[in-house]
Amino acid sequence: MQKRAYHHGDLRAALLARASRTLRERGQESLSLRELARDLGVSPGAPRRHFTTKRALLDTLALDGFERLTATLDAARADADATFAARLDAVARAYVAFALADPALLDLMFSAKHGPEASGAVGAAAGRWVGRFLDLIADGQRRGEVRAGPVEHVALTVFAPLHGYVGLAVSGALPPGAADHGLDKVIAAIARASRPD
Repeated sequence: MQKRAYHHGDLRAALLARASRTLRERGQESLSLRELARDLGVSPGAPRRHFTTKRALLDTLALDGFERLTATLDAARADADATFAARLDAVARAYVAFALADPALLDLMFSAKHGPEASGAVGAAAGRWVGRFLDLIADGQRRGEVRAGPVEHVALTVFAPLHGYVGLAVSGALPPGAADHGLDKVIAAIARASRPD
């Protein structure tokens, strides 16, 4: 039996890359530290130097996902005109593109932040992401472009349709032809519902 070497150039990065691929291809249930070690040609115990448990690995993937999503939303908002409608359009499209590019990661992110064993770091990263939607609404309210009311309630009417659209798109349940212009219509409906009374 051949003994596997522990050393690997950057094992942590390699584990995360391979875990991301497995997550996309087969889902989080299929992730195994032992299998990742075998795939990377290192000893079975080597991954535990970086991730003591599978949960720690999943939390790291979720944390990275929230950080990348937050950066994506920040960039989209910064590139848009100052109006609420323009920023809503940019942020909504950025969120949907992120979600559709890696739905398994998005699913992991949401399950990790709501799980009973959720880490504080994942919770904080999720809070920063949610904060971007709340800031968008609050800024629109200050400008008089968004209806009055508790920011969290108004934000729900923005986020729920977007997340619903993502769910339909990922599952293949969008009506025929909706893939081309469905998002345009969802964003337009959100913008109308957000206007002051």
